[in-house]
Amino acid sequence: MPETYDFIIIGVGAAGEAAAYLATGRGASVAVVDRELVGGSCAFWACMPSKSLLHDAGIHVLDSGHSWRQASDRRDWMINREHIDWPDDSSHVKSLEGAGAKVFRGTAHIEGKGHVSIIGTDGSTTALIGKNIVVAVGSNSTVPQIPGLDRVEPWTNRQATSARELPRSLVILGGGPTGIELAQIYARFGVPVTIVHSHERINQRDHPRNSEAIRAGLERDGVKVITPVRAERVVPATSPGGDHEVQLSDGNSVRGQHIMLSIGRTVPSDGLGLENAGAQLKDGKLPGDGTLRLADGLWVCGDPAGPEMHTHLAHYQGEMVVRLALGDDVKPDYRAIPRCVYTDPETGGVGMTVEEASAAGHQPVEFSEDLGTTAKGYVADATGHVTIVVDKGTRQLLGAFIAGPGASEAIHEAVLAIKTETPIDVLADVLHAFTTTARVLGTVFMTAARDH
Repeated sequence: MPETYDFIIIGVGAAGEAAAYLATGRGASVAVVDRELVGGSCAFWACMPSKSLLHDAGIHVLDSGHSWRQASDRRDWMINREHIDWPDDSSHVKSLEGAGAKVFRGTAHIEGKGHVSIIGTDGSTTALIGKNIVVAVGSNSTVPQIPGLDRVEPWTNRQATSARELPRSLVILGGGPTGIELAQIYARFGVPVTIVHSHERINQRDHPRNSEAIRAGLERDGVKVITPVRAERVVPATSPGGDHEVQLSDGNSVRGQHIMLSIGRTVPSDGLGLENAGAQLKDGKLPGDGTLRLADGLWVCGDPAGPEMHTHLAHYQGEMVVRLALGDDVKPDYRAIPRCVYTDPETGGVGMTVEEASAAGHQPVEFSEDLGTTAKGYVADATGHVTIVVDKGTRQLLGAFIAGPGASEAIHEAVLAIKTETPIDVLADVLHAFTTTARVLGTVFMTAARDH
């Protein structure tokens, strides 16, 4: 007879783990299924290794004797890959089992409402019945249809965050957060890096001043940034030691030993059988609008759910679907999602730009401070900015954007303010320690309260 659970969670990355731990903690029976690494991309191929390598790249700037080998070894320790080729996820498995979850390794398929079959990595077949099925399958790097690309074995974030040898040169297609962070890592270790981005601004969904600060930092470190152009064709190297050529939409071309893809993420939902459990798909795809309930007893969280793809959002949604399934009176709130890039300079943002706020029907006004002319800028020899968007009528904060030291930490005061709809006058009355980037944020709050 099939085993029965309160929750069957398909995919055990950030969202799946968060769901499993909360569900078991509340006394529910839980089965989790993953066909690869329990712990997901963040732990092994994305957030953790990239931030480790960024840290070491920063050390290398100050101490050229700090080698790529040291950075690579530290990264391997971070992702449990010391002296082996594939990360060891046993600590994640043991932790989940210790919490009371049953871990299955294999490929899951939804056969019908509450019914899941698993083809194990050993070829075995298992049938499960679940009161709730949670889809938390994450996402993979999008592979575009560019002629010749399939002949060069392009890198994705996996190869870029796990390389043990420095490439001779690197072309990165896409200037979003992943591409720009990895560009700075390799450039700081002396690799010639070129970013090809189809939009005028890199990281174009961010505030223009943040995009400008990131680009300046990359170019300072030697990264060549080409915008707005597209890759139209790849001409593979003619010899094993040669460089691939990427032909661009402006008629020029760039060359690199490796081509890395960073143009977006694709959800691996094909073949899951979502429609068998009542999901209403559009052209076979999930809505991606942040809706977590797909059908009665069928939930989605993390990257497949949208509206954005962040590990912290995946954690939030993983717990949210469990709370919803167990009957809590809650609903997801996406008004204050922090977005951070961990380059030098760091950037952080939350909420709406002036243009977005106007489109949403607000009466926005923007206030900004040049970080370089503040006490923080002087003592840290740093440049950047702190910019906020305030509604004229309600006097509430609508958005905040920071580039500079500690941006990813300082932004959370604005996250809380937007979440709680705190008036600008209250924010202006908050004490901020001197000399910090948060102090500059406080100064902008005071300016907005006086002049608004």
